[in-house]
Amino acid sequence: MAGRRWGAPGTAAAREGDVDDPSVALPGGADPAERTRELRRAHAVFTRDGRVEAPVRAVIARSWRRCARARVSPECAPRVELAEPELRSYRAAHPLARVMPLFRELVGEFAAHGAHLLAVCDARGSLLWVEGEPATLRRAERLGFVPGARWAESAMGTNAPGTAVAVGEPVQVFGAEHFSRRVHPWTCAAAPVRDPRTGGLLGAVDITGGDGLAHPHSLAFVRAVARAAEGQLTLLEPGPPAAGNTLSALGQDEALLVTGGRRVRLGRRHSEIMALLAHHPEGLSGEELAIALYEDESVSPVTLRAEMSRLRALLGPAAPLSRPYRTAGPLDADFTVLTRHLAAGAVSAALHHYAGPLLPASTAPGIVRLRRRIEDQARAAVIARADPGLLTDWVCSAWGADDREAWRALAAALPPEGRSAALARVHALDRELGAPVDHVRAHRHAPRRATYPQPARS
Repeated sequence: MAGRRWGAPGTAAAREGDVDDPSVALPGGADPAERTRELRRAHAVFTRDGRVEAPVRAVIARSWRRCARARVSPECAPRVELAEPELRSYRAAHPLARVMPLFRELVGEFAAHGAHLLAVCDARGSLLWVEGEPATLRRAERLGFVPGARWAESAMGTNAPGTAVAVGEPVQVFGAEHFSRRVHPWTCAAAPVRDPRTGGLLGAVDITGGDGLAHPHSLAFVRAVARAAEGQLTLLEPGPPAAGNTLSALGQDEALLVTGGRRVRLGRRHSEIMALLAHHPEGLSGEELAIALYEDESVSPVTLRAEMSRLRALLGPAAPLSRPYRTAGPLDADFTVLTRHLAAGAVSAALHHYAGPLLPASTAPGIVRLRRRIEDQARAAVIARADPGLLTDWVCSAWGADDREAWRALAAALPPEGRSAALARVHALDRELGAPVDHVRAHRHAPRRATYPQPARS
């Protein structure tokens, strides 16, 4: 029904939940031109007043609010973060490289015939591959939708690949639902792809093109492609080999151990033990491990032996060995992968693995020291790289939101017209922490970027 205002309060669409259904970008019977006009008006209202109006869907409204809190400008433009040869080596080593033939087989012909693009991004929203019909590729290049460019939600606002990795769910974005005005002529649908062994996010597969993609079937299709890729990854590596056991402990209080084809969620003390042993593959004596685990140095050795006994009962043959305590075989932890990338200077690849501080709730002395060391190394690498995209990700994270030095580095890395929000945050942190503000006086008269009222936190 052309011209119908879908999702307005009291309409059948609102009662049936279309507005909250992330798969319905353009409800059946809706006129794309009218819908575009409504969304452009709603976008203008939000960027002017910070208010969400119909027919903006809930999934898009939440994304817009995140963009506003991250100070993303509606006039933002993408930045190429991964240039050759770093892009080439990073892409070749990325797990999704193994399923690119599948993506091309399932999506490539569809994209070429429909003047659409196949795009694949990593878990940070950096585009790794963009392929499709030549004329559409040329249009995308003018937009900055190219391999190596950063399309994370925190960099380019609401867009299907960036938002899919931000929320970990399939999403479709139609026209003016994009936060960046320069992307309003496009429509895209993307679905996240996860590691079938660990459940960790690898990236997303995306179809980008015109209004014809604003259909529930396109989202169902790209979701099916993502599931097929996960199935292919399972077939390529049905289970981790004995020498490929993994421990995921960044950003979570209870580590996930994958061993012998099993996924074991460890308790907090067992998480600390396995993280410490992964960090010390040469092994630790009982006394060394106890000192690293317990704040109270008077804890009896019996306490540690009891914990190790429970861990052996849980893990069986994969349990740590004793005299000294050490892992039963090679154990690849996410934080050791991170530090290897940092040591090699591959900062973008390192941050792909940084899901947050190591076992953040742990107060074990050895974990606290290791956590600080890892975070300091990652932070120093991000600041030294002086890349606006990496710095924006850092300061928009829970662990970097109050990082004064990172905010200061972001302000210095941005062009003059884009510095005002970052400088305002530096001033605010200086006031909160009682630091001098001399370092920002030189920027006091920097041109201000466009701002708009901030929505309430949700």
